[in-house]
Amino acid sequence: MKPARPLRILAALLPVLALPACNLAPRYVRPDAPVAPALPQGAAYPALAAQQGEAVDAIGWRNFFTDPRLQKVIEQALADNRNLRATLANVERARALYRVNRAALFPIVNGAAVLSAVQGTQGRVTDNFLVQAGSSAYEIDLWGRLRNQSEAAFQTWLATDEGRKSTQIALVAETASAWLSHAAISDGLRIARETLETRRATLALVQRREAMGIGTRLDVANATALLNQAEAAVADLTTSQAQARNALELIAGGPLADDLLPATLGTGDQLLAALPVGLSSDVLLRRPDVLAAEHSLRAANANIGVARAAFFPTLSLTGLFGYASPGLTRIFSQNAFQKTANTALRPRLFDGGATANNLKAAKAARDAAVATYERAIQVAFREVADALARRGTIDESLRAQASLEANAATARTLSEERFKVGVASYLEALDAQRTLYNAQQSLIAARLTRAANMVELYRALGGGLVETTGQDAPAR
Repeated sequence: MKPARPLRILAALLPVLALPACNLAPRYVRPDAPVAPALPQGAAYPALAAQQGEAVDAIGWRNFFTDPRLQKVIEQALADNRNLRATLANVERARALYRVNRAALFPIVNGAAVLSAVQGTQGRVTDNFLVQAGSSAYEIDLWGRLRNQSEAAFQTWLATDEGRKSTQIALVAETASAWLSHAAISDGLRIARETLETRRATLALVQRREAMGIGTRLDVANATALLNQAEAAVADLTTSQAQARNALELIAGGPLADDLLPATLGTGDQLLAALPVGLSSDVLLRRPDVLAAEHSLRAANANIGVARAAFFPTLSLTGLFGYASPGLTRIFSQNAFQKTANTALRPRLFDGGATANNLKAAKAARDAAVATYERAIQVAFREVADALARRGTIDESLRAQASLEANAATARTLSEERFKVGVASYLEALDAQRTLYNAQQSLIAARLTRAANMVELYRALGGGLVETTGQDAPAR
C-alpha cells in the first residue's frame, strides 16, 4: 500500500526541518566606547594605578560598610524595599515572555474527542466517535523569524535582569547615604543643643552685668538674639532628624528599631576609607546599567532579522492523526486509524508598504539603542569621574575644616575671657560664638561629604551587588 500524498510531502520536508534556519539579523558588533580609554587624571583627581588589585564590584557590601547597624538596615532594605520587589516582578515577567516566544519554535499539539449522534430521514440514529491529535499551522522557521523573536525576548529578559542588579546597587547606596545623613543630622543637633545651653548661660551672664551697671541693654538684646537663633536651629534640626528617619524607613521598607539608628557620624569610619580604583575605563562596561543597554541593543538587532524575514513567504505544516469509528468499541481498531498532513506556502504579495516600513522602524530602533548604549557609557564615565574629582580633594578640604573648627574654638574661648575681664566688647565674643557654630556644622558637612563620596564611588564602579567579598557574583 502506497503512503498517502500528504505523508509523502511530509517525508520530503523532513530534511528541510533538520536544516538550521537562515538568520537575517545583522551580525552584532559591540560599538566602541565613546569615552577616553583611561579614567581622568589631574590636579583634582587622586593618583590611579595602571593595574588594580581586587575589582571594586567584587567587594561585598558587608565588607565595604563595616558598621553592623548599617549592615542590618541594608539587609532589611534588600528584603523589603518595594521598588526592588517591583523590579524582581518585572524580571519574572520578562522571563515568562521569553519562554512564550521560545515556545513558538515547537509545534503545538492539540487533542480532541468528539461524540456525535445523527438522526436520518427514516428516524435511525447514527453514532460517530472521533479521537484526534495533531499540530495546526506549525510554521517552519526557514528565515529565522521565530528564532530572532525568541532572541529579542531573551535579550530583553537579560536587560531587565541587569536593571534589577542596577536597582539593587542603587538601593544599597541610597540606604547607606540616608543612614549617614541621619548620623550627620544627629551630630548637628547635638552641637545645636550644646550651643543652646552655652548661649543661655551667656545671656544670664550678660543680664547680671547689665543689672550691675557694667553691661548694656544692647548686649542683652544681642545675647537674646543669639539664643533665639540657637533655639530655632534646635527646632529645625529636630524636624530634620525625624524626616531623615522617615526617609530611611521608606527606603528600608518598614520601621527601624532605635538601636539601628546612628547617634553620630564621628569621623566617618563606618565604611572603608579607600577603594582599589584602576586607571582603565573598561571597568565601566561591567556596570549593570551599561550591560542592560547592550542587551537592549542586541534585542533591537534581532528585531531587524524579524522584520527582514517578513519579506519572504512562510511555510506552515498541519498534521493530524487519530481514530474515527461509528462504534465506540471499534474506535481504536487498525481500520479506524486516520492520518493527514498538509503544507501551506504563504507569500506576501501586497501590504501597502507595511513590511518595508516595519524594517525601517526596526533599523531606527536599533540606531536609537546604539545611542542609548553609548549614552549609558558616557553617564557611567561622568559619574566615576565626578566621584574621583571629589575624592581627590576631599581630604584637603576636611583637613582645612578641622583646622578652622579648632581655631574657631580657641578664638571663642579667648574672646569670652577678654569680655569677662572687660578688655573686649560683647560683639567680639558674639562673633566668635557664631564663627565656632558655623565651623562645627561645616566640619560635620565635610565629614558627610567624604563618606557620601566613598559610597558614590563604590556605587559608580558597580559595588553593592555582591554581599560578601569572595562570594561568586550573580551571573551576568
